[in-house]
Amino acid sequence: MFEKNVKFTDVKNIRFNKKPIIFIVIAVLALIIISASLTIVPAGNTGVVLTMGKVSDRILTEGLNFKVPFVQNVKIINNKIQVIEIEANAVSKDLQTVSSSIAVNYRVGFESSARIYKNIGSDYENIILLPAVKESVKAVTAKYTAEQLITKRNQVGDEIKEALEGKVNEYGVVIEKFNIVNFDFSAEFNAAIEAKQVAEQNLIKTQTEQEQEIVIAEAEAKKKVIAAEAEAKAIEKKAKAQADANNVITKSLNGNLIEYEKVQKWNGELPLATGGSSIIDMRGLDGSSKTTDSADK
Repeated sequence: MFEKNVKFTDVKNIRFNKKPIIFIVIAVLALIIISASLTIVPAGNTGVVLTMGKVSDRILTEGLNFKVPFVQNVKIINNKIQVIEIEANAVSKDLQTVSSSIAVNYRVGFESSARIYKNIGSDYENIILLPAVKESVKAVTAKYTAEQLITKRNQVGDEIKEALEGKVNEYGVVIEKFNIVNFDFSAEFNAAIEAKQVAEQNLIKTQTEQEQEIVIAEAEAKKKVIAAEAEAKAIEKKAKAQADANNVITKSLNGNLIEYEKVQKWNGELPLATGGSSIIDMRGLDGSSKTTDSADK
């Protein structure tokens, strides 16, 4: 009888303890449902909502979002700027093989997240971006010679970026920046370019030396001209001074002064004077003169 009472009490206690277990189960289910109703989208990303596997037009922004539990799933799309580096081979206008190293900064537009996931999927980089980059590089490179690719590098880069944007923008991929990291050519072409550069440097050196010689020659000629002009001015100044002195002397002369100068310069001998056919000797000391026939002489 005692054993029956014990057993009955145990069964009663077991039935009584079921209530807390039910509450716990309900709480756990509620937590699961709530958890399945919430989703967190990281910063710089968007959430594409899939309702029973079908892409919805609704896009979830970063932060905490609600969804229908067990019916909707969320696919996270990265909208941050990403970098892709590509090696692209092409042929230039003058048929030179060109190996290009390309770096592209791109992102998926926020409003295009659902469309790009629906039409392309999450592997959009390999499906549309890489082929578009290579095709754009080949198309633009073919428009320039190998030398122009080097001298007009920025222009070539801008054209490739423009061509690339025309191919990927329609899918929702935005090209932020396009860089040509490096152009590489065949060994023969590199040698030819180096030889050309050496020749140009030698030409520049020769021209510089010639220009220096011309400058030196012009400087020497200018010095001679300056010296000649200075000498001419000195001669002119001296001649003017002499003329001025002569003019002063001329103005100071008069008859008495001239006679005085004659007397000062006379050596004591009378000059011979000719008159007709006779020569008058004026050298007599007694003051008489002699007339000598020219024929007798």
